[in-house]
Amino acid sequence: TSFYEKILKNRECGFHTLCLLDIKVKEQSDENLARGKKIFEPPRFMTTAQAALQLLQIVEDREAEQPGCHLKVDSKVVCVARVGTETQKLVTCSLLKAAELDMGAPLHSLVIPGELHYLENDALDMWKL
Repeated sequence: TSFYEKILKNRECGFHTLCLLDIKVKEQSDENLARGKKIFEPPRFMTTAQAALQLLQIVEDREAEQPGCHLKVDSKVVCVARVGTETQKLVTCSLLKAAELDMGAPLHSLVIPGELHYLENDALDMWKL
């Protein structure tokens, strides 16, 4: 949950946070590692839904503990996939809806907006779910 503290710090300062999601390539299972076998797991890519779900679990755990700038289930997030390609996808929605959203094939990133200028808010609304 160490990444959550960085998100909170950015929110306190009014900054946006770009979360580049996990890529697991050329990883061995615990069993293969213990046996010394050079057999690797297939590549895995974290989705925006998985990231949002992790954040929701942290939010639920800390909601009562930390007042202030913490995320809420209805906090606005921007889910992005395959940026710069012909199949790129951008969706603005709540953190709760992001946990259920299928953005398709990887690579995914999650943006947590800080303080928004009204023009930034209008731009994000173009990709509202």
